[in-house]
Amino acid sequence: MKRWLLMCIVACPVFGWSQLTEPIQFIEKVHDFGEILEVNGLAVFDFTFTNRATRPVKILTVQPSCGCTIPDWTKQQTPPGKTGFIRASYNPKDRPGYFDKTLSITTDFDASPIILRIKGNVVTAKTTNTPYDLLIENGHLLFRNTSFNVGKVFINKEPMSAEFPTFNKGKDTIKILAVIAPTHIKVQIPAKVFPSTQVKIKITYDAQLKNQYGFLSDNIVLKTNDEWQPDKSFSVYATVEESFPPLTPEEQTKAAAFKLESYSVDMGTIKPGLVAERTIPYRNSGKKPLTIRHMQSNCTCLTIKPEAKNLQPGEVAQLQISFDPTGREGLQNKAITIYSTDPVNPVQRLMIKLVIE
Repeated sequence: MKRWLLMCIVACPVFGWSQLTEPIQFIEKVHDFGEILEVNGLAVFDFTFTNRATRPVKILTVQPSCGCTIPDWTKQQTPPGKTGFIRASYNPKDRPGYFDKTLSITTDFDASPIILRIKGNVVTAKTTNTPYDLLIENGHLLFRNTSFNVGKVFINKEPMSAEFPTFNKGKDTIKILAVIAPTHIKVQIPAKVFPSTQVKIKITYDAQLKNQYGFLSDNIVLKTNDEWQPDKSFSVYATVEESFPPLTPEEQTKAAAFKLESYSVDMGTIKPGLVAERTIPYRNSGKKPLTIRHMQSNCTCLTIKPEAKNLQPGEVAQLQISFDPTGREGLQNKAITIYSTDPVNPVQRLMIKLVIE
């Protein structure tokens, strides 16, 4: 039976097409409250979203990771192009210190959850110059993380910047002697970081100069006079995409449109040492030519081979997927991200599931 279903998936030219896993687009997915006073009660923030799908979308559930967070949301359907909200209310009572919580959103579009985050620091009295979220030590300097993530940047837009705090916990001034970075990354930091002082590191990422799509990693080094650790090495992460202007409903019907036959593939149970393979049809269901810019797996165990990267309207091609189980065992959940010139859904994700005996 399974073999017959697989043959049908590969061979049948007629099928129903599903769509993008995140039809609603948020202005931001992470909110930092900063310092909040416990005596002030609930800290409230509204995450605003826009329905980018071609049909109304309804929020079914919002599940917080902790009972300390009270959710609320737009209960009615949100029409295409209209906005809605997810409200996160954090209760700081008897919860001093740093917090980092999530909300998992499920829509009637599909079962794939959308994750939002809130974070901050609960204090019993107002303090100043307290780097509550700078927990990573690198010599005498404190950082928020061991890496810098500049987030989403666009290959067809001007360079984008992000700022990251650092704090000198030592008694001596830290001098920045040099910065080593690739040509598409510019790092700006004060030449001196005085004791008990917090400054910002500004990182500017030029995606046009990088000229690659997907989730990318680079390395930078801050050379300092810090006697504990003079050379401070960091990874810089960015997700490079292509930006498209908003389209009217009429323009959307005339645009290119990338569609996979399925956005979730269960490859079943396989034995160690045996490579599993599947073939998934994809097509351009739009009215203009489509180009696949890039396909990226989140695991070296997955090999992706698209039959064609340029599709005319209505054209169908096959995506060959190979999973190598070497060195792995048990349940595996992996993802393939696809970047295309579909102006409505330029980034789409295919989920892969299997079990290694």
